[in-house]
Amino acid sequence: MVTIRRERTADVAAREALLEAAYGPVRFSKPSERLRTSRRPADGLSFVAIENRRLVGTVRLWEVAAGRNRPALLLGPLAVHVDCRRRGIGSALMRRALHEASRRDHRAILLVGDAWYYGRFGFSAERTGKLWLPGLDAPHRLLGCELEAGALDGAHGLIHAPPQPAPAIPLSAGRARAQSPQAA
Repeated sequence: MVTIRRERTADVAAREALLEAAYGPVRFSKPSERLRTSRRPADGLSFVAIENRRLVGTVRLWEVAAGRNRPALLLGPLAVHVDCRRRGIGSALMRRALHEASRRDHRAILLVGDAWYYGRFGFSAERTGKLWLPGLDAPHRLLGCELEAGALDGAHGLIHAPPQPAPAIPLSAGRARAQSPQAA
């Protein structure tokens, strides 16, 4: 039985091994990967598929801006272990990601992929034609899905990664540093 759950810190090595097997080192040269480099996925929007305590699938969502002041999520990469494909695991990961993004009031999701696969989840290039992702040489592969009707109406311009806030320092750590003579 396959279980879809939020990714945990202990899943990182297995997730990276799965992505390496699925995409190889070329994944680091993809335009969408450049938006993810040195960033954290959107809070609570990283999922894994587990079967018999083995990670067999992964999908993550990242905050981006679709043009000027238009927040969106970027989905990817989606990967399923080669031994587990054609069993609906990728679809289950997609449904969970879409459901959770909607539940958290996100309005739109973008991805770079094949319309024949992602179309069944509501993705199309219909409203992404005026968006630009640096390095993407196949603009028909830039797909969008509106979680709220009209969320991508009039979207145009550069897709970019907005600044992420620095991680919060726990109050107790800040107090200890402030009281330490070496801190001054």
